[in-house]
Amino acid sequence: MSHRVELAPIAGLERNLLLRTHDPAVDLVSRTLHATGAWEPFETRLWLASHGLDSVVVDVGANLGYFSLLSDQCLRGRGKVFAFEPAADNFALLRENLALNQCGAHTHAVPAALGEGNGQIELYRNDDNRGDHQIYAGDGERASESIRVLNGAEYLGALVDRIDLLKVDTQGSEYAVLQGLLPLLQQSRATLRLLLELTPYSLELAGARGRDLIALVASLDLPLFIVDHIEHRLVPSDAQALATWCDNVAATPGDRGFMNIFAGSAPPL
Repeated sequence: MSHRVELAPIAGLERNLLLRTHDPAVDLVSRTLHATGAWEPFETRLWLASHGLDSVVVDVGANLGYFSLLSDQCLRGRGKVFAFEPAADNFALLRENLALNQCGAHTHAVPAALGEGNGQIELYRNDDNRGDHQIYAGDGERASESIRVLNGAEYLGALVDRIDLLKVDTQGSEYAVLQGLLPLLQQSRATLRLLLELTPYSLELAGARGRDLIALVASLDLPLFIVDHIEHRLVPSDAQALATWCDNVAATPGDRGFMNIFAGSAPPL
């Protein structure tokens, strides 16, 4: 059974978002939305400021659809939004939320993950935080479900010729997602903005390294920033500094430190 919540007013949107969520008593993301009426306020502002008039937006790891809904309301039918979510229960709520907020035909929900190839893999669930499902078993007991994986450049390349705004929050599979999208990202560099979670611990469990992910992003030759949640600002950085941070985290047993990074021209905030 889903639970409905109306979020707090968000500057720049004409109306408040309505969300169907999981039970807030057992799911972290849902609990935060019901308790505070908001999710990641600075990243919300950053995300909204990063749209152009007719942006092509891709949300990988869309969960309940929060960032995709922001994009739909921001673009008002002028661009395109693609929301990828492989977990069946999350995807069901994503579709409900698109309908609840009267999203148009320009916003597409896709029941799949993105990766380097096409096929089926196991997704290991975290039923206390359904934004924390992952493609590796990890160090705890997790139930799993079979999910579809798509090569992003192949799938999206048949529909659009560029990506203007990309979010990837996939609990360790970020490298595989970007590798699969790389041909499309390379031809999008003139307008591309990227919001990305960087967690060396999760990346290694998924078969990559933090510095591998940074090298891939750096190959796009975009400005790099650290998203500072405390001071609510973008902090300029570079590939070497970020790779060194990844190495230091990976060298510390049990360190699950993470940060979000932003690549591309900094929007006015």
